[in-house]
Amino acid sequence: MTASVSLRLTEIFHSLQGEARSVGRPTVFIRLTGCPLRCLYCDTAYAFEGGQQHSLDSILAQVAEYGAEYVCVTGGEPLAQPAALPLMQALCDKGYRVSIETSGAMSIAEVDERVSIVLDLKTPASGECDRNLYSNLPLLRGKDQVKFVICDRGDYEWSKSMVQMHDLVACVDDVLFSPSFEQLPAATLAEWVLEDRLRVRMQMQLHKQIWGEEKGR
Repeated sequence: MTASVSLRLTEIFHSLQGEARSVGRPTVFIRLTGCPLRCLYCDTAYAFEGGQQHSLDSILAQVAEYGAEYVCVTGGEPLAQPAALPLMQALCDKGYRVSIETSGAMSIAEVDERVSIVLDLKTPASGECDRNLYSNLPLLRGKDQVKFVICDRGDYEWSKSMVQMHDLVACVDDVLFSPSFEQLPAATLAEWVLEDRLRVRMQMQLHKQIWGEEKGR
């Protein structure tokens, strides 16, 4: 019963998806509170603690008010709350196109198969590279996505080696390379990708291009 399920939320809001395959799509974001990681470039540290408890029925009602097709469950680290699993199942049952943004430090084994997983493999410069749960990689499917936030040349070389070692381009439709905002010039990353003829998709954070650094997705 959905009435017995509740989650701690930082916010629910309607915006354009800033990253990944559905970039630019009007999307409802459900930002869950809490994260066991402390990435050095994190732009959502305000979601580490606080928040308010919401019933699953209340969350579904708030999402419905926006009339959007796409819903993104994010954080923090959404999978740190076990109730994120029934939340995503309920959203899929309602017919939404659901994605989850996860750090990859938590198991994705129980995520509803209808959900598109955006798995963020943490690079060395994130400070949390040791938290990557590599047992997640064999669980990925074609509609899932793997993201690397790249801060410097060392991150780029590490990310390139991970793509090759785990044959990620054969596992998922989209391997995403994203320059860390204000740490690595986008043009520099683009040049590296072209020079090495990588089969990846470079992306930039659309929401920051539109609204600036302080505006979240």
